[in-house]
Amino acid sequence: MLPSLQIKQARLMADIEKLAEFSDAPPPAITRILFTPTDLAARAFIRQQMREAGLSVREDAIGNIFGRWEGGEKTLPPVATGSHIDAVPFSGRYDGSIGVLGALEAVRSLKESGFEPRRSIELIMFSAEEPTRFGIGCLGSRALSGCLDSDNLKALRDSQNRSLDDIRREAGYQSDLASVPLPQGAYEGFIELHIEQGPLLEGAGIPIGLVTSIAAPATLRVTLKGEGGHAGAVLMAKRRDALVAASEVILAVEKAAASTGRVDSVATVGLLKVHPGAVNSIPSRVTMEIDIRDTSQAPRDGMLAHIKAAVAAIAADRDIEAEIELLNADPPSRSGELPLSALTVACGHLHLPYLKMTSRAYHDTLFMSLLCPTAMIFVPSRGGFSHRPDEYTAPEQIVKGVEVLALALARLAGEKNHE
Repeated sequence: MLPSLQIKQARLMADIEKLAEFSDAPPPAITRILFTPTDLAARAFIRQQMREAGLSVREDAIGNIFGRWEGGEKTLPPVATGSHIDAVPFSGRYDGSIGVLGALEAVRSLKESGFEPRRSIELIMFSAEEPTRFGIGCLGSRALSGCLDSDNLKALRDSQNRSLDDIRREAGYQSDLASVPLPQGAYEGFIELHIEQGPLLEGAGIPIGLVTSIAAPATLRVTLKGEGGHAGAVLMAKRRDALVAASEVILAVEKAAASTGRVDSVATVGLLKVHPGAVNSIPSRVTMEIDIRDTSQAPRDGMLAHIKAAVAAIAADRDIEAEIELLNADPPSRSGELPLSALTVACGHLHLPYLKMTSRAYHDTLFMSLLCPTAMIFVPSRGGFSHRPDEYTAPEQIVKGVEVLALALARLAGEKNHE
């Protein structure tokens, strides 16, 4: 039997507002980058809230934070939920955060209802879902799933060429990175609550999205090296301008996505670094990072091949040296039958209509799916906006997502002595 819950909206929204105060950007914008003083202060807040909710707290070597509510049968794999609190520069307060604080409220509400779980319930705050500091997304969940081993992690550098290993040790995370990965089957299931970051739920007037699959993302880093010089002194016929070559690559990226004929194919150049970066100097080196996605792996890989070939052709035509580095090429994931069924039952119990959806943005759930069955809950985003200061989801919509999450966790965890 599912418990009768009382989600305390005021308490949840107070937590969300408090977390938003930890920001390196002026309100309403949020900037929270991995292992900065602001991020460390926000982490302390999360640990405090977990402990006040009666959870036992631990952290691993990459900074993932775990808050556990011990179940009656400790030998059984626990049920897990969670998300991230890091935020890209000048973004909003709901992305990721409601999946941590909403999960905390779900646990509080279950406790207050008198529910006693058979399986333990674990809340995870993942490190660095956003790729802001080290150029690779879902850092914490990738490490947990074993997709990044300790050597991969130690090789990561930020924009100041500082190693992840040095930075995390300065932040107080001293243990061995090799201890981070969890074994297959470490959890019975995992569910993540998240804002949609798109317009479908709002447009349809439906309060809940149940994610059935997550698109396959890939990231390329392309470095183009030409020859610099004075912008007034070097004649056009003699130029090997790396930025001009980069402009052709950008157009080729757009063409690669358009050429598949698929609505789910997208490709974006989201980062461009130009050296030396002076108006009267010819660019001698350009580094760009390219995001390529599709809900199916084959067309995604086709776009990768198209872009690599275009870079080689453009570089040869313009006498430019090109380096291509594949930062990641992750498979798509499918939601597990067990957690998806629990969510469906929860929606039915609450008489909430839902829409089955594909997530074109990737999330920590993508990598947790390598460890256990997973699913996601989406709640509406006003205007479909995300990663910007006016990102907004109404409190009552967040509460509905928390209710669904809590009941699904209760169903997966099972009640002590009441299977």
